[in-house]
Amino acid sequence: MNTRNRPGRSISPLSGAPRPPYGLGTPDGALQARPGQPVFPAQRAAPRIGVTAPAANPACLTDSGRPCRHPLTNVAENQRLLAHEQAVKGRFDAIVPVLRRIVGLQHEPDFIERAQAVAREQLGFDLPARILEDAWIGSLDMRALYGESVMRTLRLMAEQARAARTQQGGDDVVSFFLDCGFHAVDITPCSDGRLKGLVRYILRLPDTAVRSLKAYAGAMFDVEANVKRWIETELMRYREGRPVAADAGTRYLKVAVYHWSSSDPTHEGCAAHASNERQAAEGALQRLREFRQAIENSFCCGASVDTLLIGVDTDTDAIKVHVPDADGEMSLYRAVDNLELYRQTVGDEQNDARIKVYQAIQGTSAATGWGVGRGEPHEGMRRLIATLLINNLSQIEYVCGTWGGRYPDIGHAERFISVGDGFEEFQLRNLAYFAHLHTVEEGAPDIDVGIKIFNRLNLMHGLPVPLAVHFRYDGRVPSSRERTVERCRRVKAAIESRYADLAQKGLLVCTMTVQDARSGSPIESVATYNGSDAG
Repeated sequence: MNTRNRPGRSISPLSGAPRPPYGLGTPDGALQARPGQPVFPAQRAAPRIGVTAPAANPACLTDSGRPCRHPLTNVAENQRLLAHEQAVKGRFDAIVPVLRRIVGLQHEPDFIERAQAVAREQLGFDLPARILEDAWIGSLDMRALYGESVMRTLRLMAEQARAARTQQGGDDVVSFFLDCGFHAVDITPCSDGRLKGLVRYILRLPDTAVRSLKAYAGAMFDVEANVKRWIETELMRYREGRPVAADAGTRYLKVAVYHWSSSDPTHEGCAAHASNERQAAEGALQRLREFRQAIENSFCCGASVDTLLIGVDTDTDAIKVHVPDADGEMSLYRAVDNLELYRQTVGDEQNDARIKVYQAIQGTSAATGWGVGRGEPHEGMRRLIATLLINNLSQIEYVCGTWGGRYPDIGHAERFISVGDGFEEFQLRNLAYFAHLHTVEEGAPDIDVGIKIFNRLNLMHGLPVPLAVHFRYDGRVPSSRERTVERCRRVKAAIESRYADLAQKGLLVCTMTVQDARSGSPIESVATYNGSDAG
């Protein structure tokens, strides 16, 4: 069955569908602008000397002091996401003030008891007793205490997120993807921490609806590994008919996401591409073409996949969608700039704004000159692009209403480096720099970029670099957990060997965790040596 043409489901938003897809809910107001500084604590990255973000709101051009009110904004979702961001980042940003308070207590006779009381009250957990007990010998090891606090906060927030997690909208979005003609959506963003909130915030999709989300430096994903993932997906369709049977007429969609900085394009863009937006876009587009060609060369044209290239301005979270033509080809010169679309529709009625979104896609497809293509993409691709653009309008207004249209931390402000498979529980901007890998040798460039970033964020201030080594295992496979634990230990040892100077000075704090591949599984701590593993 071709779900792309299923009756009653392929209804364009232009026709007034009774229930719009996830992220397109009817707005009921606008997130109010907040005067002064952001709600949660101090911004991590100081502005670059000589470079300041423009005072003018880059999206909202209404009268001074009046908040933007875009007709397609999902206000309830904006408020929910803001509360989540404040809660998680507030926990991490509380660590340094709490440790400063504790270091002033180290010469008190009841130091350990008072320090633990402060930590439990302010951070929500006990500090490592061994570090506190050694304080009487010399000075308190603040580097070790800081690194342990970051890692314990990470596990605490992950556990809370897992307990509160719901399949919000996941099934609806999977159905919507199927109606658009896609049985799987695989997204590869750059590993830059400013894209960490890509799915949940920027694109406003539930992460449970995405088949795979693995980040690589510069979005330069491993083509062979991605072909293997495609094979696994297609085999599941042939063997189990999930999510649809192999003859359903749907396709696998591969998305690559690059980024740039509109405020400081030559310094705060993609580090893997020397902050060159064009180079970042070209690199991601080339990887998409290689992936598609690899599938067609290996499994013939009937196994074709669809590809989509998306750019993100990490200062505003506005996206740029490169619209494929009828042959699935994309061009750097054929794209919808959603920030411009926001400006054009902010004062419209809801239906008029929706119409303009589709008109923007059609107008882009009709581009001439260097951006000329061979017609429009298929209907499902147009519907998907329209949905992503409309969802992103809410995120643009989220940034407008909270920070005046542009983040105060336009550069890196990550709290830790995530190495391995990453944590599905965290989808927040600038929370973690992600280095996806199986071995340090293959992921060395990604980790090197992360260490370079944290040289400015932490090392220059005497703080260690927190690294969370995290891998997933398949509980259905015998001894999978044991092998995954050993992989954690090998990767940790290789990282400490590669950055031996940092490790020897206590400037590298590396913890290990594993997790069953099933969504919602608990995170399990791994002991440093071959002792028992803590759950």
